[in-house]
Amino acid sequence: MPILTEKEFSKHVGTKFHTRLGDREVDLTLAEVKTYMPTAAEQGKMERFSLFFDGPADSFLPQQSLEMHHEAMGDFDIFLVPISNEENVLRYEAVFNFFTR
Repeated sequence: MPILTEKEFSKHVGTKFHTRLGDREVDLTLAEVKTYMPTAAEQGKMERFSLFFDGPADSFLPQQSLEMHHEAMGDFDIFLVPISNEENVLRYEAVFNFFTR
């Protein structure tokens, strides 16, 4: 299983990730990795970030967990939420919050 960290995803901004919608393959481009800085009230040793993917307007992916594939990162599951539809591009977000070691 690939390491799903902000550092690892940041290496792949601008590249294609592949998933399936029924019997059709859908390519999503990793458009942005956004870091969330901890506040003083939060527990330490947390990794918090969001991924933003752009996909084709003709292949709407509903909010759900999807099997993803990336040439360098391999196969993994990710929970995507559609957040906008602008200029024939659907944008999706995946949010990560987890304790680091």
